[in-house]
Amino acid sequence: MLDNPVWNALATRHAHFALGAGRVKRYPADVAPFLATAGGEAVDSDESADLATPGEALYLMEVNPSPPAGWEVERRSALLQMVHERRVEATPIGDDYSVLGPGDVPDMLELTALAFPGYFRSRTIEMGTYFGVRRDGRLVAMAGQRMFLDGCREVSGVCTHPDHRGRGHASRLITLVVDEILQDGLTPFLHVAGDNAGARTAYEKLGFVVRRELSLLRVRRF
Repeated sequence: MLDNPVWNALATRHAHFALGAGRVKRYPADVAPFLATAGGEAVDSDESADLATPGEALYLMEVNPSPPAGWEVERRSALLQMVHERRVEATPIGDDYSVLGPGDVPDMLELTALAFPGYFRSRTIEMGTYFGVRRDGRLVAMAGQRMFLDGCREVSGVCTHPDHRGRGHASRLITLVVDEILQDGLTPFLHVAGDNAGARTAYEKLGFVVRRELSLLRVRRF
């Protein structure tokens, strides 16, 4: 399941988001920028022709991604997929967090643009529960749930405003998200850039271990 997480999410718990049929699916553009194939043999352009506008860029994430005909690879990078292995006690979350809702989306978009521009969209919040910390009314940290597939749920959207880093916000929110996922009987997992040693170390301290490396392709429709 986790070797091809986007496809398996769109084929199971996130099937209500899925656009496309056959061996190519995607999330709506305002939900998440991901395209997925079932893997295996090549997919012809007819199966993806109506899934994107000419020039639109999306991301393929799996062990050996192969874009459908009609798509060009713009960039290839490595991701480490990490799964939660053990519960680690973190600083108590306290009462300074809140569940984020539709009214918080503008602030969430502003914050995530500092860390990973383009990945968080106006409806990403519909993929799962997100938590945030505010200071003087400003959203300064957040974390939540993104991809959802049978047996597993992804921890994502983890970011802290540069002016508020080093205060434990991210680790407390991640622990909160992990606990929510574990209470549902699911395995938490996440993805981190292969060259981001600092983030990998931080996640390891919170009980995550590297499962395997995945390729992330940025692909553009002809």
